[in-house]
Amino acid sequence: MIHPTRETRRWLWFAAAMMILLLPVLAHAAEAFDAQPYVQTELEAEPGEGLFQRARWSPYLVGVGIGLLSWLAFLLSDHPLGVSTAYARTAGMLEKLARGSAAEQKAYYREYAPTIDWQWMLVLGLLIGAVLSAVVSGDFRWEFVPPLWEGAFGHTPAARIITALVGGWLIGFGARWTGGCTSGHGISGTLQLVVSSWVAVLCFFIGGIATAHVIYYILA
Repeated sequence: MIHPTRETRRWLWFAAAMMILLLPVLAHAAEAFDAQPYVQTELEAEPGEGLFQRARWSPYLVGVGIGLLSWLAFLLSDHPLGVSTAYARTAGMLEKLARGSAAEQKAYYREYAPTIDWQWMLVLGLLIGAVLSAVVSGDFRWEFVPPLWEGAFGHTPAARIITALVGGWLIGFGARWTGGCTSGHGISGTLQLVVSSWVAVLCFFIGGIATAHVIYYILA
């Protein structure tokens, strides 16, 4: 990803101000869309419940919020949003516990120091925010085997956990190999019209759809 120039930051300030002014209009439009007749699912909020009691928010409103957060990240920290680097730094910190300062001599950790930075705190905040959101909305629960997996493979916690670990490792490896994840490429990179990020996002969708097809339509 690239870092914004002073001229770019001025345009980002202008765009952020315009979006803030348009936010009430977009929120009203999102609420009006949600008010249209639809088949209610068990995850949807009952009529009359507040915004924070909803288990699922309007994707339009959330999209605007992510856009504003991205602009603020550029303007206040001069860095794009991203989370995968924080996991690499965490691995480095764990290695430091076992090998001491020798771990910092690796070429990778000389570029990405294994320390707690703002991005690491962002990941921690995502975890805390997700838990708080689930608790406030009444949707918090421990679930080792999701219904979709159970319907395809039965109640097999071990197989589910192993599959999740392997998938997580592949995602982490791919994110570091391509220099970004769904946040770094999918949000920050596409926001800056970076060609490599648009290619990466396209591959995210292709890979996700293909993997889901193999797991649930071939292996199941």
